[in-house]
Amino acid sequence: MAALEIVQLPARSDNYAVLVHDPETGATVAIDAPEAEPIIETLKAREWVLTDIFVTHKHFDHVEGVPALRDAYSARTIGPRKSAAATGLYDKTVGDGESFQWAGRKVEVIATPGHTLDHVAYYVPQDGLAFVGDTLFALGCGRVFEGSAEEMWASLKALRDLPDETIVYCGHEYTLANAEFAASIDPQNEVLIARKGEIEALRAEGEPTLPTTIGTEKATNPFLRADDPELQRVLGMEGEEPAAVFAEIRQRKDRF
Repeated sequence: MAALEIVQLPARSDNYAVLVHDPETGATVAIDAPEAEPIIETLKAREWVLTDIFVTHKHFDHVEGVPALRDAYSARTIGPRKSAAATGLYDKTVGDGESFQWAGRKVEVIATPGHTLDHVAYYVPQDGLAFVGDTLFALGCGRVFEGSAEEMWASLKALRDLPDETIVYCGHEYTLANAEFAASIDPQNEVLIARKGEIEALRAEGEPTLPTTIGTEKATNPFLRADDPELQRVLGMEGEEPAAVFAEIRQRKDRF
């Protein structure tokens, strides 16, 4: 089976859309559609035909481009069942623990509520790819708008349980700000400090900091380490419930 071709597209002010193309079948999927124009331009330039759209959650900056793409390509749109009625955009709905086929590959659905209650991630185990929307960011996580801290922590743990080598595509370029915050609460983490320097260099050149990997995030992302005794000690929360530690980290980031 041929390797997938993947293009990460900047959109809006700080969003990313991702196009994934299977050269054997010609299938091409857009992971979220912040806006249609850059996606259509890239498809035309590469002579790809959009066959599918996977939606991670209902927020406008992830679905605004869906109607135009459906009109242009009649692409099958798959999205979380919990927002099907609210969006009216999905041809197929999915929920936690379900799977479906795309380009001869199994795509597993992981419910990741917290940022929104409908949020899902798409995991392609054969290729070691995870498309996580706004649940997990490089060195960060999404704001908890609809769910609880307990739900968001559980969602992050579900993603953390994926293999370390899993390549993670996120919905926004927030990494530099996330790195500054992470270093402020975890200043003795040498791996984090080294990574922060790499991120600063990339952004100075206008280069993306994504994708990331699960292994990298486990070592450096404070939001994945709420049950780490060392980070708990630094925060003065030794022995506290991890969800409470996560909530404290999230609140600090919201004020940062």
